[in-house]
Amino acid sequence: MLPVTTVDEYIAQYSPPIQEICQNIRRTIHEAAPAAIEKISYGLPTFYDGENLIHFGVAKKHIGLYPTSSGVAAFAQRLTAYKTSRGAIQLPLTKPIPYDLIREITMFRVQEAKERSPK
Repeated sequence: MLPVTTVDEYIAQYSPPIQEICQNIRRTIHEAAPAAIEKISYGLPTFYDGENLIHFGVAKKHIGLYPTSSGVAAFAQRLTAYKTSRGAIQLPLTKPIPYDLIREITMFRVQEAKERSPK
């Protein structure tokens, strides 16, 4: 695949069912982080507000959600049903996407970024 420069281009390269999931994730993140700007970082849709808040990406069998290591750690008790690593959560495409959890993780990251931001 060619490198993409916008979130729209990133989403457009996938099948309609995957595009729908991506658009729903995108909308969920924007609801939780309305001031965030979209960009492509590390080849992934990224939402930025003073720092990178959260990324997501499509894999063969899952959606990767990348809320940094602090975002994964803060929600560890609620992520036991998912494969996780230090800064990543795998959301299997065979199960419903947990949009409410994505919203909560994003809100956590927004607050965390605000607390770190010099005023």
